[in-house]
Order: sequence, then C-alpha cells, then structure tokens
Amino acid sequence: MTETTAAEHLVSTNPDDTPPLATAIPLGIQHVLAMFAGNVTVPIIIAGAASLAVEDKVFLIQMAMFTAGIATLIQTVGLGPIGARLPIVQGTSFAFIPIMIPIVKGASLATLFGAVLIGGIFHFLLGTIIGRLKFLFPPLVTGLVVASIGLALIPVGIQYAAGGAGRPPPDFGEIHNWALALLTLLVILGLKFFTKGFSSAAAVLIGLVVGYVAAIPFGMVNFSNVASAQWIAIPEVMKYGFDFQTAAILGMCIIAVVSAIETIGDINGITKGGANRDATDKEISGGTMADGLGSAIASLFGGMPNTSYSQNVGLVAMTGVMSRHVVTIGAIFLIAAGLIPKIGALVAAMPNPVLGGAAIVMFGMITGAGIKLLNDVNMNRRNMMIIALSLAIGLGLKSVPDAVKFAPETLKILLTSGLFPAALIAVVLNLLLPEEI
Repeated sequence: MTETTAAEHLVSTNPDDTPPLATAIPLGIQHVLAMFAGNVTVPIIIAGAASLAVEDKVFLIQMAMFTAGIATLIQTVGLGPIGARLPIVQGTSFAFIPIMIPIVKGASLATLFGAVLIGGIFHFLLGTIIGRLKFLFPPLVTGLVVASIGLALIPVGIQYAAGGAGRPPPDFGEIHNWALALLTLLVILGLKFFTKGFSSAAAVLIGLVVGYVAAIPFGMVNFSNVASAQWIAIPEVMKYGFDFQTAAILGMCIIAVVSAIETIGDINGITKGGANRDATDKEISGGTMADGLGSAIASLFGGMPNTSYSQNVGLVAMTGVMSRHVVTIGAIFLIAAGLIPKIGALVAAMPNPVLGGAAIVMFGMITGAGIKLLNDVNMNRRNMMIIALSLAIGLGLKSVPDAVKFAPETLKILLTSGLFPAALIAVVLNLLLPEEI
C-alpha cells in the first residue's frame, strides 16, 4: 500500500494507492451519495408491495445501508480469493425487484430472505465458473434481459408517481401527486444535463431531496416516526426467519446469473476507465464471488440481493480516483448509517410521488442500458424474432397473469415475473436457431 499526495491521486491507476484522509473521506462520501438513492429505493418498493408497517419499512431501509457497506468491504478489502479488490461499490439490486414483488405479495418476507440466501450462495458458486458460462450470454441475451428488467419495473415507477403501490391511497392519481413527481423528475434531468461534476453525478439524490422538501409545506410528509425512532440500534439477525420455496429460489438464481454478468461489465468498466486495462480472471472471479457472498450475508440481517453499482463505476472514471481505499471509507459510512434508525425513518417518510419521479428515471435508464447492449447485435431476421418472442411472451404474461392460472403456484410466479420467460426464451432460441449468413 502506498500513500499518494493530493495531486498524484488524481492520475493514479493503482487500486492500492491511498490518498490522504483529507482527500479520501470526501471522495468516499461522494460514492455513498451517488448510490444512496438507488440503494434505498429497493427496500421502499418491496415494503410497499408487502404493505409492511412503518417500523418494518424503516428496518429494511437500515439494513439496505448496513449490508451494502458490508458487501462493499468484501469487494474492496477482500477475503482470500473473494473480492475484486477494486473501487467497486455494492448496493441493493434493482434487477431482483420483478421477482421479489410476487414473492412478498404471494408468500412472506421469510420466503424472500430464504430465497436471497440460497440465491446468494448460488451466485457465489457462479464466480468459480463464470468464465465458462459467458457463451450463454452474448449481447443479444444480456441486452434483452436488462431491457426486460427495466420494462418490468416502469409500471412500479408510475404507480409511485401517482401516489403509491401496494394498497393505493385514496388520492391515487390526483394532480398534486403528479406535480410532485414531475418536479422531482425535472430537477434530476436539469442537474444531469445542465450541470457538471458532483451535482450531475448526484442528480437523483438531489432531486429526491428537492421533492422531499417541497412536499413538507403541503403536509405530505409525516415526521412522527422520525421523532420516535432510536438514534442507535444493533441489527437483528434473522428477524423474519427463513422459509424456502422452490419458485422463489429458482427466480433468485436465474436473476443472479444476470447480476453476475452485470458485475463482470462493471469490473471491466473500472479497470478500463481507471487503469486502461482489461480485468484479470482473478478480479472477475473474486468480484462475482463477492457479489454472492454479500447477498447471502445480507439475507441474515434482512437485506436484499446486492450487486455492483454502475453509477459508481462512472464516478471512478470521472474523478480519476482508482483507489479502493476511498470506497472502503464510503463503505464504513454506509455501515454507520445503517446503525442509526432515525436515518431510516427519515428516508421512509419520503412521499411516494417523490420516489416515483426518481424511479421513472432510474427504471427508464435500465431499459436504455438494455437497448444500448442490443446496439451491438446484428438485427437480422433471426435475432429480431428472438427479441420479439422473448419480450412479447415475457412481458405479456406479466401484464396478464391470469393467462396462466392453470399453472401450479411455483410455475405461475416464475412465468409472470416478466424475466424468467424472457431470459429462458432468449437463451434457448439463441442456442437452437441457426445463424443467418
């Protein structure tokens, strides 16, 4: 480990370099701010889908922060062969939302966390053989799956923008909800495209803060739970217990493959953007195993599946700071935040339309990322047919779940997730249909 001066760290390409604390601490906090909004959005959405009490919602938000910090430490510090030892920030994954929502609606939190545990172990094992599976996931397949994730999530963003998901409130769809959502959305767009530096990188977080503050004078924010929340709380292990159901576990394992492919892309993005080199097999394997181990540990505390956060990859390229120790500092801040229930309660008090305005942007960007991957695909008749059938059947069944009411409950959950049929059809047809000359 070497310590660099404030001037040198900006051009350093060595992950082991250590900037002075006066520089490293604000840079680490910047990484937290860049991923914070996305990290807490997932537990808020799942809590809404499960119609949880406020106390449980606060707990899930706390654990999202706490376990993201632990998972990030596994990536940056490493445990033997586990961990990429690169400046990779881990956070709660959006990719699993389409499978988590039907689990909590049709089963329980215990079923969700049992599936997260087994899915995390499966994800960990993937890391040992990930190099040999890449042939199954060319840009055609990965692009389709990522686009399907975004398209499956967009209705959730719209529901929140209109007033909420789960049990819609009496004012669902009213103009004041949409006004707040649109304010949040416009602030995000304005900062993202008309500013530079930190304000652009943290546009989603700032947009949420602006929307949150704007809602206060109109009585749309209830701070009573913030006042009653504790300042410090030790995480509870297995608070909701574990229940293992086949459909939930299969769904988690399927999306874990997608998450692993995403992590490989982020690892390569870090090494390309920060050091102008390809990632090593050791970094890819270690990073993928860290993904899975982080998710498995998260399930013990009430956290959800973790993955590498692409926005922080962009932040490394933007700042030129390749030091993994900067991200380690950010991870420590996340763990500390997860131990303070008042922070979780403050986040939980966010009005649904504010979250919806940001979610529309975030989920739309996921769809855009999938389309970008498909840009590398030759759009011949074969590939167009694979795209057509995968999206039509995958999203069609999700839109009309009663179309498969004949199916056993396990199969029905998978078929109506939007992702399982799309991914399965894309992989199978890509292997079976002959290439066009």
